[in-house]
Amino acid sequence: MVFSSLEFLSLFLPLVVLLYFILPVKLRNGLLLLFSLLFYAWGEPVYLLVMLGSIAMNYVFGLLLHKITAEKGRKAVVAASVAANLLLLGVFKYTGFFVRNIEGLTGLSLNLKEIALPIGISFFTFQAMSYVIDVYRGKAEAQKNIFSFGLYIALFPQLIAGPIVRYSTVAAEINSRRTDFAMAAGGIKRFVIGLAKKVLLANSAGYLWEQLSGGGEGISAVSAWVAALAFSFQIYFDFSGYSDMAIGLGRIFGFHFEENFNYPYISQSITEFWNRWHISLSTWFKEYLYIPLGGNRKGKAKQVRNILIVWLCTGFWHGASWNFIFWGLYYGLLLLAEKFFLKKLMSRLPAAVRHIVTLLIVLFGWVLFAFDNTGALFTFLKSMFGAYGAADAGVPALLAGNAALFVILVLASMPLFAKLGNRFKEKYADKGALVPAAETVWYLLLFLLSVAYLVNSTYNPFIYFRF
Repeated sequence: MVFSSLEFLSLFLPLVVLLYFILPVKLRNGLLLLFSLLFYAWGEPVYLLVMLGSIAMNYVFGLLLHKITAEKGRKAVVAASVAANLLLLGVFKYTGFFVRNIEGLTGLSLNLKEIALPIGISFFTFQAMSYVIDVYRGKAEAQKNIFSFGLYIALFPQLIAGPIVRYSTVAAEINSRRTDFAMAAGGIKRFVIGLAKKVLLANSAGYLWEQLSGGGEGISAVSAWVAALAFSFQIYFDFSGYSDMAIGLGRIFGFHFEENFNYPYISQSITEFWNRWHISLSTWFKEYLYIPLGGNRKGKAKQVRNILIVWLCTGFWHGASWNFIFWGLYYGLLLLAEKFFLKKLMSRLPAAVRHIVTLLIVLFGWVLFAFDNTGALFTFLKSMFGAYGAADAGVPALLAGNAALFVILVLASMPLFAKLGNRFKEKYADKGALVPAAETVWYLLLFLLSVAYLVNSTYNPFIYFRF
């Protein structure tokens, strides 16, 4: 396990920030690398060896591409790097899945001990692969300093749940970057927003999901729909909150990570949703799988094939379970339908209707995502359609007790607060210290509320730490 939230906020983060700004510039990368490795090794140091192995392996692949000029040799190097990275990911993440399915199909008992999943392996493996491929394509220079390359792979703000950062995005900043009070202050604000999203919103929605999801037992239709809504908000605020924290921490240390979420729940189509959700992953699969497969350049039949392959892989990337494969194919088929006929039909509908239809599609997708037990998944789906009754005696209290929470969740998933904040700044820009003072109070309040929640709650999972 990694640091607990309170350990991270009260010990690890203050110490690394203090030392970072005290030390000379030339020592800062070393400090960040040391603390990043400590962050990863905390609790499970054995898996640090996996990361160090990945760093060394991909560093060597990058150097080989720098030295080899013959195209045939360069292709062999990049093919070997992709195979080695996928093998690393496959051994730790998918061995148990394949063994269980082989045992189920053949009746054999292979008695293979379950391999624990190193945290964040999907993220740092994809970063490493993108680096080698970009060096091969000439979009990035090979990093000659193994410690600088190690910092790119291991940098703790985005190490275990993204966003997936391409080397070209931060290459210049690894070698030389500017850090000042204004940038650090902006990073702190972004971090606090992410912390509040995670602790105050995602955890509240997640606790409701845990209470209502049924655990494989049938529940009333109203309870099931409320539970599905709660999970939809939990996963959004959980993951976008982590991304905000990562972007904010990166900014404190002088790094500019790209945005990973752009209010996906305001989308009016599935294509738009995936342009706004987990942008770094969607971009990765587009750049490193869809386009190399041919994209849409080789006819409709191959385009259909390519989209299905990409979404099958997208689903499987999220986890070694059939529900993730179903989830990936669900979106692959929906995006194909939207591309070939559904988009035209949807365009005739009012914007509000398009929005509602999109959200319903997304909600069903999250139900597929939530259950790695197929039996529990189908039980929950039956619950949603009234197989165990439309409502129960506790529904009125359920709705009344959580109405305010859902209003806050809905408003927070839209750009409303950002727009209000910008209008406030514009209106009172000439009022001297009013805007900075109001901002300070606002962010301090969010931080204190978040810490208070952490102190008094034991429910604090990060969903995407599993991937």
